[in-house]
Amino acid sequence: MTDIGELRELGPEDLRQRIGELDDQVFRLRIQKSMGQTDAANKMRQLRRQRARVLTVLRERELADAAEGR
Repeated sequence: MTDIGELRELGPEDLRQRIGELDDQVFRLRIQKSMGQTDAANKMRQLRRQRARVLTVLRERELADAAEGR
């Protein structure tokens, strides 16, 4: 699991790449679940939460940039 502090140290492109990776993992788990190959509800929940953390860091930066008038 990725710590929020570690995410804040990453650049915007790294964060966007991380979102893509998490989306891909969630998609693959969803497909496996629909085919009855896995019951990874807990793993899906963790991935969705990690994605939300990344999006939160991106949004924090957006708001900080807007407040600074960039």
